[in-house]
Amino acid sequence: MDSRYTGRRDPSRVVTDSGVDHVRLAYDYLDAGDLDGYGSLLDAGALGAELEGPRPPGARHLITRIVADGDCVIAMGRLAPQQRDFVDVFTLSAEGMLSGCRRYYATATSPP
Repeated sequence: MDSRYTGRRDPSRVVTDSGVDHVRLAYDYLDAGDLDGYGSLLDAGALGAELEGPRPPGARHLITRIVADGDCVIAMGRLAPQQRDFVDVFTLSAEGMLSGCRRYYATATSPP
C-alpha cells in the first residue's frame, strides 16, 4: 500500500514493530537521563530536541497506549508528576529508527 502523504511505499511490519520498540526504549532512556542511549535510536538526520523540550527534573513518561502503522508511531501518555497528558507522533526511517517527533499537549478544559 502506498502512503498517501509521501508517495513512497510503507515499510514492512518488521520495520514498524522495530520502530515501536525504539519508541518504548526512547522513553526509558530519557527518563533515566541516558542521552547516549536515546541518541542511538535516532536516524542520522534526526533532531533529538524534537522529542523533548525542557522538562522538570524527575519527570517521567507514563505511556498508556501506542498505535503504529507504516512509518508512523503514536504514543499517548502522561508526564508525571506534572499530570500533563501528551501525544507524541513519531516518524520512522526506512530502517525503523526515529527520524522525527511532534508532541501535542492536552488543553485544560473548564467543567460544563
